[in-house]
Amino acid sequence: MSVVVRNIRRVDPAITAGYDKIGVATVHEAQGRIGLLSNYLRPIYRPAHMVGPAVTCQVAPGDNWMIHVAVEVCQPGDVLVVTPTSPCEDGYFGELLATSLVSCGVKGLIIEAGCRDTAELTEMKFPVWSKAVCAQGTVKETTADVNMPVVCGGQLINPGDLIIADDDGVVCVRRRDAKDVLDKSIAREEKEAKSRKRYIDGEMGLDMYGWRERLAAKGLTYIDEMPEE
Repeated sequence: MSVVVRNIRRVDPAITAGYDKIGVATVHEAQGRIGLLSNYLRPIYRPAHMVGPAVTCQVAPGDNWMIHVAVEVCQPGDVLVVTPTSPCEDGYFGELLATSLVSCGVKGLIIEAGCRDTAELTEMKFPVWSKAVCAQGTVKETTADVNMPVVCGGQLINPGDLIIADDDGVVCVRRRDAKDVLDKSIAREEKEAKSRKRYIDGEMGLDMYGWRERLAAKGLTYIDEMPEE
């Protein structure tokens, strides 16, 4: 039996909005270097950045029927996360489905499979992070689950978890941790801004972080020039 869960708990919109200008790398570091999806999930165009709660969708190999089902339960601001029940890189998603998602206010798509119509998607500015680009189409025959936990890009994603994606990749933040991770991400951004200013002023990282002593303790030795043979 396949199940569609109509209503899920989502991260507070104010917290979600706080991630609008924060990058994936910062979030990943801020939450203890966890939650990063596999690096084969790449944006089909750049620059791209999006954040929103996950609506999760399983699909059968070579069958995109359940994406059409998932569209109905999406709400404005959501990110659709699609993963096949067995590995498949067919072109599950294209311009027509994107048009449907845009009409529902969906921010974008993460799909551990293929997409197509990349020129049209780029023109629409509908962001997609996919495993492949493939012109091979799909059928509509097999049911699967919507808004149940899925594994995408090697990470367990629960419906309502926060998805942040940009040019560097995709990271998942647990719904219950979103506020704490946001606070840590902002603190990290502020720290990096101070470090950036010191770099601009010409200061070396070796001195900023007190690394000279540690390097010396590990045996690093400086010489002015190589001796002649």
